[in-house]
Amino acid sequence: MTKIKHLKEKILIGLAVVAGVLVGRLLRIPCVFLWITGYECLGCGMTRAVVSALNFDFASAFQYHRMFWSLPILGLYVLFDGKLFKNKVVNIGLLVLIFVGFIVNWMLNLPI
Repeated sequence: MTKIKHLKEKILIGLAVVAGVLVGRLLRIPCVFLWITGYECLGCGMTRAVVSALNFDFASAFQYHRMFWSLPILGLYVLFDGKLFKNKVVNIGLLVLIFVGFIVNWMLNLPI
């Protein structure tokens, strides 16, 4: 598979995910994990956070989901086949850092 074809497929999949999120938002489909368990999932609040960030309201974006800033990094990570940096350990460390950030965000939002 050529690199350009591979890149086009990744972009189309990304656009499909964005379209799915937008449709879910327009139809007000709730988070399935929240609906089943009563607890927010690791991504709950991310859509509202991204919308706030796109409106340059970063304080609200941070309140909705502290890891909203990681989405562009994760998108680039996928786009460049996990090779953002030359050092493989740095690439993996970045993913681990983002994953831990999502876990910490989720734990801070758990009802006590």
